[in-house]
Amino acid sequence: MKYGPLGRSGLIVSRICLGGNSWGAKGRRGWGKFDEAEAPAYFRRALDVGITFFDTADAYNFGRSEEIMGATLMKMVRRDDVVISTKVGIRMSDGQNDVGTGRKHLMSAVDAQLKRLQTDYIDVYQVHRLDPHTPIEETMYSLDQIVRSGKVRYIGGSTMPAYKFAQMIMLADWKGYARPIAMQNLYNLVQREEEREMNRLCHEQGVGLIPYSPLARGFLAANRAKDGGGATERAKNDTVVKAGTYRDSDWEIVDRLKTVAAGKNVSPAQAALAWLLGKSYMGAPIIGATSLDQLTSAAQATEVTLSAEDNALLEQPYQFRVPPEG
Repeated sequence: MKYGPLGRSGLIVSRICLGGNSWGAKGRRGWGKFDEAEAPAYFRRALDVGITFFDTADAYNFGRSEEIMGATLMKMVRRDDVVISTKVGIRMSDGQNDVGTGRKHLMSAVDAQLKRLQTDYIDVYQVHRLDPHTPIEETMYSLDQIVRSGKVRYIGGSTMPAYKFAQMIMLADWKGYARPIAMQNLYNLVQREEEREMNRLCHEQGVGLIPYSPLARGFLAANRAKDGGGATERAKNDTVVKAGTYRDSDWEIVDRLKTVAAGKNVSPAQAALAWLLGKSYMGAPIIGATSLDQLTSAAQATEVTLSAEDNALLEQPYQFRVPPEG
């Protein structure tokens, strides 16, 4: 496992982050593995292979993801030896203010999240989705107050328009508020729309990327059949990835990924992670895991280096979903 700073901050993270969207999802999805009984083995393997960065959100399985992390992972390690990130902003109940990034919700949400996580502080607190009804000034002021209170160390953002994230950064610099250090966006070999604006913005502003779905919901593991189905439960049941990535150009990328991986004596998934890790603005891809071996494999990917020729081969077939402007 390799480690490095998240953006231009002083926060050091493992170059692979374990994501918690499946924690508490058992029975809700065919591939949802994590529940309180299974979680300790996964967290133990993650720690054993050097993963010290863990991501979740209040909205993941209605708080169960955070609860499971608090009940299991937090009992295994010294708190300062791990980096915990979570997110806020998606609706949690029918309550009128139990959603969004207004001051009332942010102030109550962070306390509830600390309780579920069984910790005194959150390392990286991210805006999961921007609230269209709340001025960014209110959101940034409230996040700054939460940082100053000691409940949060750093802040970040998740999927949003690049110009909105630029506004958050600009306002932080202008007002002297806590500045975002991380952006959690959708980015992988077959979903590269963020290269147009967001990735460039983050690179210029010293914000580290912690992309979710770095393997395109398992598609880049190259274990799926073009006519449908595959080797895993997710491959057999996940209709979302089929709708979003099964283009001819995507299959061409997978074929090339297999070639590059074979040349490096690694798996296609490891080669896909290595492609991400080679980007100068990359912090740590956030992986999901449905087997313990996937954690070991992801950690090993931090030791894989692709050549410029490998990267060009993998990138050439890509087709943007909406043609670039101009």
